[in-house]
Amino acid sequence: MSEIADLKAALIADIAAADTLDSVEALRVGALGKNGVVTGLLKTLGGMSPDERLEKGPPIQDLREAVTVAIADKKAALEQAALDARLASERIDMTLPVDLGPQGSVHPVSQVMDELTEIFADLGFSVATGPEIEDDWHNFTALNIPETHPARAMHDTFYFPDLNDAGQKMLLRTHTSPVQIRTMMNGTPPPIRIIAPGRVYRSDSDATHTPMFHQIEGLVIDKGITLGHLKWTLETFLKAFFEREDIVLRLRPSYFPFTEPSVEVDVGYTLTNGQRVIGGDGDAANGGWLEVLGSGMVNRKVIEACGLDPDEWQGFAFGTGVDRLAMLKYGMNDLRAFFDGDQRWLKHYGFSALDVPTLSGGVGA
Repeated sequence: MSEIADLKAALIADIAAADTLDSVEALRVGALGKNGVVTGLLKTLGGMSPDERLEKGPPIQDLREAVTVAIADKKAALEQAALDARLASERIDMTLPVDLGPQGSVHPVSQVMDELTEIFADLGFSVATGPEIEDDWHNFTALNIPETHPARAMHDTFYFPDLNDAGQKMLLRTHTSPVQIRTMMNGTPPPIRIIAPGRVYRSDSDATHTPMFHQIEGLVIDKGITLGHLKWTLETFLKAFFEREDIVLRLRPSYFPFTEPSVEVDVGYTLTNGQRVIGGDGDAANGGWLEVLGSGMVNRKVIEACGLDPDEWQGFAFGTGVDRLAMLKYGMNDLRAFFDGDQRWLKHYGFSALDVPTLSGGVGA
């Protein structure tokens, strides 16, 4: 038994004297490894008689336990010493700027949507929404669009193969005008002042058209409404959006089934370093006109279809592409890039959610 006691004392002393984790590991392998001395003693227990095992087993087991505990304690002490030394030698400079890591941004379409909502809220408009999957009646018929109109053709509209329960064709809405119809028919009496922003769908794709794009439409229904009210509203809106007072509008006669009379709205621009800049007189020597809106007085047939008396109530409506407004204001030249998900493009044209809470921010902020 004295041999086991001497071995225990020697191993404990060697472990206590070890000064690196590698040396502790070497001692562990030499004592408790597959061919270690303690392991060898444990293997001899199998060949002993029960009486011998009862006598010699406990000292050998005690040896293994003592060595195991000593190694674990020494390893923990050396690791703590290494950590203390590292903490004593390393310092964090709290004056250095913090690395914020990857940052997201507000998409230009979302930013412009917020800007438009803010502008029209100041003008007394509320936001109205409706389903993107519409029926043929709300999307076309109620808006005085005849069955033979090209907009109803399959090559312009995304139709669903099945009819709804009422036997109507279902489609992806081609404009947000159905929201105007639903608002006028929801039982709320006029006056009505709403904008209807949202996604719309048409079968078209090139540098300035995509199958899905964003649109915002406005509707005013009240008594005594004239084209003068429409022109003032659009002029005030465009001045606020482009943040310029020298906005000049040109209204051209046009045709839309749901408005009568109808007008296309052009805004004047000037050429600066070869770039079109919104603002100024389009008839100037270095200027021109750019179509930005379609609008007009709400057709009597549309007002009647919504259950209102056109002799008592009049109104105007307008609509424009949100993506197109973003392109004009922030200098983008390809609508398809809006939906490519290119992080380089988003980093350049995106807006900080924290730094640009209003339309006073800017591109690439």
